[in-house]
Amino acid sequence: MENKRPVRKPTRLKSFDYAKPNVFFITVCTQNRRCILSSVVGEGSPLPQLSVYGKIVDRWIQILPKHYNNVSVSHYVIMPNHIHLLLSVTERGRGDPSPTIDKIIGWFKYQITRDINNIRKTEKEKIFQRSFYDHIVRNRDDYLEIAKYITENPRRWQLDKLYSQE
Repeated sequence: MENKRPVRKPTRLKSFDYAKPNVFFITVCTQNRRCILSSVVGEGSPLPQLSVYGKIVDRWIQILPKHYNNVSVSHYVIMPNHIHLLLSVTERGRGDPSPTIDKIIGWFKYQITRDINNIRKTEKEKIFQRSFYDHIVRNRDDYLEIAKYITENPRRWQLDKLYSQE
């Protein structure tokens, strides 16, 4: 009997150049949506309180624009089991070919996974799901709506589709 793997649905637009200048809304989820990055605390206007692992994520978000000279992060939030980034890619970056969003986020996830696994004294534990969600920001209104969503995400944590008490 043949062992068939499930066919993964493509998550990227086929005709879009993910290395060209643009703004992207990125969501990266933890493996099995484990709540290991932060806790949402406070009344009224709750904020994420970062775990040791969440602080590692925060550090790599700060390093991302230094590593990729054509990348900036204007808004982000580190939720218990996912990260939202509003990430801009300006002119072509270093390298030939210029790094794509896949390469940038892959590098970002790899650095965080390596650091967390060093703390855990393991090499093989997956920290993040295999892929990530991206949305190409289409215009200023789209940008403002996403920036507001990121800012308000902790306030709506219990209503979030990624919510988990784990």
